[in-house]
Amino acid sequence: MTAVALFAGFIVLIALSVPITMAIGLAVLGALVMAGFSDTLWIIPMKVLEGVDNPALLAIPFFVMAGNLMNAVGMTDRIFNLANALVGHFRAGLAQVNVLASVMFAGGTGAAVADIAGLGTVEIKAMRKRGYKASFAAAITTVSAIVAPFIPPSVPLVVYAFLSNTSVARMFLAGIVPALVVAGSLMLFNRFLATRHDFPHQDRASLRDIWGHVANGIAALAAPGIIMVGILTGTTTAAEAGILACAYTLLLGAIYRTLKWSMIWHAITETMMITSVIMIIIGFANGMGWLLAIEQVPQQLAGGVPALVDSPFAFLCLVIVSVLLIGCFIDGVTAKLLLVPILLPLVDAFGIDRVHFGIVMQMSLILGLATPPLGIGLYIVSKIAEVPVEDVVRSVLPFFIPLTLVLLLLAAAPSISLWLPNLIMGPG
Repeated sequence: MTAVALFAGFIVLIALSVPITMAIGLAVLGALVMAGFSDTLWIIPMKVLEGVDNPALLAIPFFVMAGNLMNAVGMTDRIFNLANALVGHFRAGLAQVNVLASVMFAGGTGAAVADIAGLGTVEIKAMRKRGYKASFAAAITTVSAIVAPFIPPSVPLVVYAFLSNTSVARMFLAGIVPALVVAGSLMLFNRFLATRHDFPHQDRASLRDIWGHVANGIAALAAPGIIMVGILTGTTTAAEAGILACAYTLLLGAIYRTLKWSMIWHAITETMMITSVIMIIIGFANGMGWLLAIEQVPQQLAGGVPALVDSPFAFLCLVIVSVLLIGCFIDGVTAKLLLVPILLPLVDAFGIDRVHFGIVMQMSLILGLATPPLGIGLYIVSKIAEVPVEDVVRSVLPFFIPLTLVLLLLAAAPSISLWLPNLIMGPG
């Protein structure tokens, strides 16, 4: 009964447009009172502090900071120009550039919203100038950003690793191949669309131009390499690797003479705001997880769900449908904090690898970026492109065909996610 009150209160508060951070806290408070803990409400601040007092979470602000600094020092233009030189001559050229640039830029930010906000302005402006419809440019910018949370440094994967007690390095490695599969599916779909639409054509860049753009853009792509090498070799922790990535980005800004104090200050304040929201949610969610554990909700689900589904793939399909619906209304970090502690006993009961499950869950949740009514990516790109959200949604819908197929493929074939971490780090 307490669990029902907890989730009902949370849903009602969200429906009333209460901020996520406060909705979780108020829902936990109400549920604790109903459960008879009204005399011991000091448990809430204690659990909040316990939730954020973890060294694994120290990587989050530095990864966020690295992405903000990359935006500040102007890496977006260099990355876009490099992608344009490599694939701009393909069919649906700038649409393909959009996808490849997102893959490259994600290596510096690991966040879909940063991808849209950072690259979106450059990409949409270039596509509109070449004659692409504004709504299509906005749509491909939104869906291409889906690869960002799978490529190191990825804040969502760090959060999942913390919640599931899995290795951050394994999660980072597990996300790379799925990211390439998502990008490949989008590029194939762009080519398919090119057979039905008269997309502008672009001449092939000369070898000299390509090498010039490689020289200008390759340094920006080294940030994820610094992070992965540091973590995998044991030279640095995830947090220390994030610090090195920040220092490296500042060095690039100084070399390119694009570094300004105002930009650094903006990156710092933006990082503080984003990190604060994430930490508040994690803290309150820890209190929620404690309450659910007291009520033995995970154990009850672990006993009841196997009666509904009888195979790991069927269970994953059930999770996918549920998470897709939840992702339409709740952001990915919050959804993980609510669902992972509940679902992990079931994941273990079905013998599903926790790393594989994390990738499937991340793919299910990130689709919410382009799904109404929350769909924050839709609103950001709508503002950038100056196109009504309704038009963006109509242009985004066809892309759910390849994205849904990839999601099902990731669920059915664990080796796509586990091959690289098993190859480099051995079986988990």
